[in-house]
Amino acid sequence: MSLAIREAEAAAEKGEVPVGCVIIDADGSVVSSAHNLVETENDATLHAELIAIKLAQEQLGRRLTDCTLYVTLEPCPMCAGAILLSRISTVVFGARDWERGALLSNANLANTYFGGKVEALEGFCSEECEKLLKDFFASRR
Repeated sequence: MSLAIREAEAAAEKGEVPVGCVIIDADGSVVSSAHNLVETENDATLHAELIAIKLAQEQLGRRLTDCTLYVTLEPCPMCAGAILLSRISTVVFGARDWERGALLSNANLANTYFGGKVEALEGFCSEECEKLLKDFFASRR
């Protein structure tokens, strides 16, 4: 999670919502890492999770079956869908997203997706992840 937090800090430095993501394989090796680029690239789809998934698939192929995705904020519906479709087995996230979170908070896609399920583990480094978000949004107001 510390690598994901570093990615989130890099996002904040660029004026992006501080969300960072890292994907590791079954051996614990980092396959990919990314942070939000929505504002930088003016593209609503460039969430950290989608970028990291795309980079991981370039190395491992479409199915990321034995991979774990670490992300600082609970994935939104778009990212949760990509996680499920790429067959990532486990998602570890720091802070819940009570507004747009879709793995557990709102849609609960981790447990209701028709084609399979993903193990969703929450609360890892949550205070640090929440502080990054709160500080970022406080500085924007």
